Amino acid sequence: MNHRNIFSFSVITALGLALLPGAALAQQKSLKEQLVGVWTIVSWEQMNRDGSKFHRFGSNPMGVHVFDANGRFFVQFARPDLPKFAANDPMKTTEEENKAVMEGSIAYHGNYSVNEADRTIILHAEVSSFPNQVGIDQKRIISFISANELKYSNSVPLMAGGQIQIVFRRASTFASK
Repeated sequence: MNHRNIFSFSVITALGLALLPGAALAQQKSLKEQLVGVWTIVSWEQMNRDGSKFHRFGSNPMGVHVFDANGRFFVQFARPDLPKFAANDPMKTTEEENKAVMEGSIAYHGNYSVNEADRTIILHAEVSSFPNQVGIDQKRIISFISANELKYSNSVPLMAGGQIQIVFRRASTFASK
């Protein structure tokens, strides 16, 4: 190899290395961009102060958490073993049926914001099957996110007890604007 070839090879290598970090940074998505899509629930676990664990939605919960690119979200979680109503009419339910559904499911939606620096999501419910959530900012702390998995915790659960850990698997993504 002559000096000219060595110089050319060195220049090409140096340019490639100089451009590599910029390209890597350009490909790195913001936390909000990583959240956008449909996530299916894998587990929901409340760790109580006494060390016991509670699974409100059972050991195999059903449901989704949807984040859109415009800052809107939707959540619906439920136990897969919710009892059917005896009457095939939602206006003719019993107290026991209502209690089982209320304790074993939740749905709410509204808008959300992301704090990239502290890796948190603030959910602001506009409508909820548990009306006490409406108008309250709920903080979620992201402990892990990848292309296919999301883990977060509730910093201050509305109900008595300890911290809630939720794990999701990505179902789909949305094209952003």
